[in-house]
Parts: sequence; C-alpha cells; structure tokens
Amino acid sequence: MEKIVRTTTRGLVVLIVLLALFSGAIAAGQTQTYLGNVVTLSGYSYSGDTVYLFLTGPNLPPNGVALDNINRLADQGGATRVDVDADGYWIYKWYTGAVGGKLDAGTYTVWIADGPADRSHLSTVEYRTISVSLSVPSLTAGTSGGSGQISEPPQAGSMDFNAIPDGTSVVVNNVYKGMTPLTVSDLNPGTYNITLSHFGYAALSMPVTVQAGSVSEVNATLVLLTGSLFVNTTPDGARLTLDGSATGISPATLPNIPQGDHLLNVTKEGFVTQSIPVQITTDQTTTVNVVLLPSVNGVAGFLPLTAAAGVLVAVLFARKHSGK
Repeated sequence: MEKIVRTTTRGLVVLIVLLALFSGAIAAGQTQTYLGNVVTLSGYSYSGDTVYLFLTGPNLPPNGVALDNINRLADQGGATRVDVDADGYWIYKWYTGAVGGKLDAGTYTVWIADGPADRSHLSTVEYRTISVSLSVPSLTAGTSGGSGQISEPPQAGSMDFNAIPDGTSVVVNNVYKGMTPLTVSDLNPGTYNITLSHFGYAALSMPVTVQAGSVSEVNATLVLLTGSLFVNTTPDGARLTLDGSATGISPATLPNIPQGDHLLNVTKEGFVTQSIPVQITTDQTTTVNVVLLPSVNGVAGFLPLTAAAGVLVAVLFARKHSGK
C-alpha cells in the first residue's frame, strides 16, 4: 500500500492516495501487476466532492485518457470522475483487462487530481501520481534439478504450481490435486495435461513434461472475467454505488465488473434509497431500470423483479394509504 499526503498554501488541502492490489507487488515506488488484474485505488480528498483520474503510458495520447475507457481523452473532459463521500473518502477499481480498448504491456502513470485536468493542465489542481507496470498474463512451465537421464528403475519427478490468484484449482490428467501454491510429487516421467481454474477467472490449460528426479515449475496468471451493468433511473441523476464503491450518476453504464453477485445502491435526495441485488455475466450487459419513489410518509417499500443478464429489471414501489 502506498500513502501520499500533500498540503498547499490554499488553506489545508489534503490529497491522500491509497493503493491496493488484487495481485501484484510494490517495489521502489512502482506497482507491478498483470494485464487483466484489478488495481483498487482509494484515498481521501478534502477539497471537493469529486476526484479526477486519467492515465498516460505506452501508445496513449500524451495528455492522458480515462481509466475506464481509453477512447475518452482527458484534454477533452474525458477523465474518469470518482465521487468523494461525506467523510472525504473515494475508491475506484481499475480493471486493467477491459478499458474500452487494448493496453500494451509497459509502465503507466495514473494521475489523481482534485479538479478537472489532463497532463498539460495541472497548474490549477492538486494531484498525485502512481506508477503501474503491466505485464502480459502468462502460463509458463520449466524444469529444475536432475540430469534428464532416466535411471533403472526411473526416478519420480514432481511439479510445483504457483498462480495468481492464490487458491487456484489444479487438475492433472483430469484428476483434481488441490489449490495453489501446491507441489504434486511422485510423478512418473512423462507429459501431463494440466488445467488451472479459479471462480471468476478464465481457465488455463497446457501440457507439462516431468523428468526423472526433477521439479517442473508451473507459474500462471489468470485473467479476470467481467461483464457490464447499465442502470437507468426515473428520475435520472441518482448516485450509484456498487458493492460500497461509488460508480457514477444515472443513467450510466458500469463496465468491467467481475462476474457474479453484486449489490447496487441507488440514492437521490428526496427519494427512497434502494438496494438491489444484481448478477453479472461474463461479456454481457445486465440492465437495471429503477423507478424511485419520493421520500414521504407512507412509503411501504419496493418489490424487485430480477432477471438474467441483458434483460430489463424493474423495481416497483407501493405507497401505503392511511385511512381516516
């Protein structure tokens, strides 16, 4: 985790940036992870209710692009906006594998500013930066130890498995062996078909050769599976929060969400706040349509109707009438 604090002469304007990784390592001020992984940015800003994030790096426009869509130019107002809550806290999950285009492997700079900005217009804002090095997800296998010569009788070999994320399931020749990090021993020399899988990630498979008296090392990085969520509200202009993270103002498309179950909160001043369970399917867009009820005495609640990804989800409300 990296913590950065900056103060200015315009009063006490503090911009704190916190960095957390679903996977990767931090060394010498630079974050290293893989394309397709999730980098969670969060922090505190006490100079406004919004922070602005944009990205520069290999083969990107010099003034930067939005983190959620590299086709939106920062110098044309395209920076990614993130809401700051009443305590000054903000959080943003950057899904590096799906950003409206393809990122190349290399080192990128994430810029966090307390006002609208791009690389060429930073003099009027407070900002901090984070360097992120993205590598191509990979599955590799190599052999260490042993001479490669089979004695009589043949010596057994083994395989060492390491994967990102930890807890990845290992199947060898259609037999489940356990979860990473894992060593599978007492293997006869030969070639084995291995499959690595983890819920929410794309599985990887390859043949691995085991030599007598040697250890075959298998290292893998799995790619996160994501889908999208489109939220429309009546009236529009509602604040959207997904799994506790502010994600925008309705109507809005929320991209690059890990597949599975999530909780959507819809909030608008003067209306009843709603919490709606949603299920995200890989490479599909789930649509949610929410009809908000004014926050007045007599609100009974709501009846959510859920459906599969891509099908309209209506949230209806009933008003309790009091008798006289």
